[in-house]
Order: sequence, then structure tokens, then C-alpha cells
Amino acid sequence: MIRSRFKTVTIAAGISLLTIALIYFPKESLEASRVGLEMWWKIVFPSLLPFLIISELLIGFGVVKFIGVLFEPLMRPLFRVPGVGGFAWAMGMASGFPAGAKLTARLRQEKQITRVEAERLVSFANASNPLFIFAAISVGFFENPQLGILLAVSHYVGNFCVGLIMRFHGKKDDEHTPKDEEKKSIFVKALQELHRTRLKEKRPFGQLLGDAVSTSIQTLLMIGGFIILFSVFNKLLSLINFIALIAGGLSLFLKLFQLPSDLSIPLISGIFEITTGSMMTSELEHIELLPKVIAVSFILGFCGLSVQAQVASILAETDIRFKPFFVARIMHGFIAGVISYILWNPLYVKNAGSQETFGVFSPFLPEQGPYWIEAVWSGLLTYGPLITILSLLSYIIVYASKLKSPRI
Repeated sequence: MIRSRFKTVTIAAGISLLTIALIYFPKESLEASRVGLEMWWKIVFPSLLPFLIISELLIGFGVVKFIGVLFEPLMRPLFRVPGVGGFAWAMGMASGFPAGAKLTARLRQEKQITRVEAERLVSFANASNPLFIFAAISVGFFENPQLGILLAVSHYVGNFCVGLIMRFHGKKDDEHTPKDEEKKSIFVKALQELHRTRLKEKRPFGQLLGDAVSTSIQTLLMIGGFIILFSVFNKLLSLINFIALIAGGLSLFLKLFQLPSDLSIPLISGIFEITTGSMMTSELEHIELLPKVIAVSFILGFCGLSVQAQVASILAETDIRFKPFFVARIMHGFIAGVISYILWNPLYVKNAGSQETFGVFSPFLPEQGPYWIEAVWSGLLTYGPLITILSLLSYIIVYASKLKSPRI
């Protein structure tokens, strides 16, 4: 009872303090809000919208069930999740935060996975997309394309390790056990599931597409709200010296790992919001590159309270608990930081001047240039707002027509 009351008072006091700061710093709050809005409508909305729409269509037409049967022999032994988790994992890495949580919640709502399986899956199905790592951080912030390889490998290998650790979460009784069917090839079973799921879907294609677009845009509007909110929060906490206060204690912790104390403020900012923390880390002078890479790897793995709030909002629509996801993010941050330290010499230092030794990674590197990544990134910055505005106008028109249409 006392603990509950203390929590209530703490939350109320914190929100009141931020409200007062919002009134006291209106100009700075407006600027932070503008920065968050710009990030959302230029990058997040146009880059996530296609993935979310396609995911909804693939689920509706049974393609995810088809993939699930094929991935069952891989996902079940490794991560103790059904094969459909492979789809959420792949789409989560390709499209970025928080698409993996959205797909996991959808699979849970359709009862394709149990609650515990969903908690295991969501812990490693969320990751930063390659475009953000290579273009925004490596090229945009650090102006060093070769860092993209090290950051990406640390991030995704760390994510894989988190999945292996989280397989021990929960009890075996909480899992779906595959039914023993007559001996058929796995491809035949996958086709049967695909056909069975398609027959269950009674909505015509037009309605299915419209519902996919509406659901995706509603999710992105929610994401945009969180991005703007945490952008303002981060700025206000910096203005009232709250971040500097916490950074003083964090600097002592950093010294235990022989990391520069100057990283404390960027790390605290990154704990709230990925982009701000990564940018502040890259701008630090008189600090070697390795500590900055370790800090950014941690920030990417932890994914920031802004993204975690988005995930919590999505998971709130289901019975999936948020705590396992939060614990997994802490693990991911530390594991990614350790991996970036271990791979610093083999992946960056020894090959800093060599293109050939990177093999399949060479298209991303300076002389050959990350041309397609830079092209996609510049395209998002140029045409992203137009895509966002047109999508929102289409959504408003469709939504208004639904309101006007007579209900039977």
C-alpha cells in the first residue's frame, strides 16, 4: 500500500515538474517538438508505412502461416518460439523499431503464439533497421561509413544472443506444442496452412487493404506522438539539469569500465531517445573513437525509453507483459557494447584502409561508397514529408467516407 502511494506521488510530482518546465521554457519546447515532428514525418512514417501495410496483408492472406511452418525447425530449437516468429524477427530487423512488437502483438491476438512465447519473441524481434545504422549514424553523425559494419554486427549479433538467453524465460507448459501429423513434406504442410488461412479470411481484397492501411497509419500516429513527446521531455530534462545530475552518478560507473566520463550526458540522453544520444556521442571531441562506438552500441541495444514507451503501448492491447522486454533491452545494450569492443580490431582497425578484406561488406564502404544507402536516405529526407502528407490525406478521406456511409 505504501509502495503504491509512493509510486502515485512520484509520478504526479514528475509530471507536474515537467509541466512547469514546459510553461517556463516554451520556445525550447516548441523547437524540440519541431525536431521530433520532423524526424517522424521525414523518416519514421515513410520508412515504416510500407512494412506495416505489407505485414498486415501477409498475415491476412496466410503467407505468415506458410513461413511459420517452414521456420518451425529453426525457431523452435533456438528460441523456443513457433516458426511464425521468424517472420516477426525478419520484418522487425528490416523495418526497425517498433515493427517487431506490432507483429508480435498481432500474432498473439490471433492466438498463433502463447503469452510466454510472445514475451520471448518481442524481446529479440525489435531492432534498429540497417538504414538508420549505416546512413544516419555511420554516415550522418560520424561521417565514417566503415563504422556501419561494426555497429550493425554488434547490434544484430547482440540481438541474436538476447534471443538465445530469453529462450529460458517461462515454463515449457506455456508453449504451443506442434501436433504430430501424418508424415508429409514440410513444404506441403506449409502450403496447406497457407490455403487454410486464406479460406478463413472472409474480407475481400479491397477491404483487407483498406484495413491494413488504416491500422498501419493509426500505429504510426501513435509512434509520432511518442517521438514528439520524448523529444520535448529530453530537452526539458536537459534544461532543468536533471540529465546532468544523473550523469554525475553515471560517470562513476563509467570509470569502472575505463570509459571517459564525458560519455555520461550523451548516454543519459540516449537512454531517453536514440537519435539524440547517438548524435551527442558522435559530437564529443578529445575522446577516442572506440569508447564512442561502445556507447552508441549500448544506446542502439537499449533502444531508448521513447521506443520502449511505443512498445509498451502496443503490448497493452494484449496480455503480453512489458517487463521481459525491458530486461532484454538492458541485456542487449550491454552485450552489444561488449561485442563492439571485441570486434573493434578485426572489423575496424585492421581493415580500416582495406576494402578487399571485408568481402561481402565491401559495397558499404567508402571507396565503393554506400551509394544506395545514401540515395535512400536522401530520398527519405526529400520526399518523406510528401509521402506522409499524402498518406494522411488519404487516411482522412477514407475514414470520413466510412463515417458517412450508412450502417446496416
